[in-house]
Amino acid sequence: MKKIAIILSSLFVLTAFITTNDTWKNDKPHSQLAFTITHLGMSDVSGTFNDFDVNVTSSKKDFSDASFELTAKTASIDTRVEQRNNHLKSADFFDVAKYPEMTFKSTSLKKNGKDTYKLSGNLTLHGITKPVTMNLKYRGVTQNPMSKATTAGFQLDGVIKRSDFNVGPGFPAPMLSDEVRIKADGEFIQKQ
Repeated sequence: MKKIAIILSSLFVLTAFITTNDTWKNDKPHSQLAFTITHLGMSDVSGTFNDFDVNVTSSKKDFSDASFELTAKTASIDTRVEQRNNHLKSADFFDVAKYPEMTFKSTSLKKNGKDTYKLSGNLTLHGITKPVTMNLKYRGVTQNPMSKATTAGFQLDGVIKRSDFNVGPGFPAPMLSDEVRIKADGEFIQKQ
């Protein structure tokens, strides 16, 4: 009996040091991946990628150790103008036939204030992978009253340069800004 108690005690102590990672997936109807670019230095034009998946993995309830992975279908670009969408899908810009996906994999998450972080990772776009850093705001966890799902919220924003990824090289900055503002909002449901 004493041996069983020792074995059970040892197992309890060992499991105290094992962390479990919770995985969260974006709730598509309540998530958006948007971008804004300036046209002719005069007006902002915004769009979205409508087909994307994000997984968040974390072992801490406050998500301070979270890692993020995104995959977006470049052909799902939507600027509300079909002719412009088709041009953006062409080899002049995203070349969706050759590069059907863009991906982001986080490499670090650093606290930057209350519920705010600097999220760094590798963005692969148009066949080019570059490190980027974005601002991330953790908006808390709640239970969705309709679905009863445990739901976490995040908002991301930052700036990338399209020249870093060779997107639209034939369109100089006076015509289309090199800087592209990114804004993503998401609700994430905990996977069971």
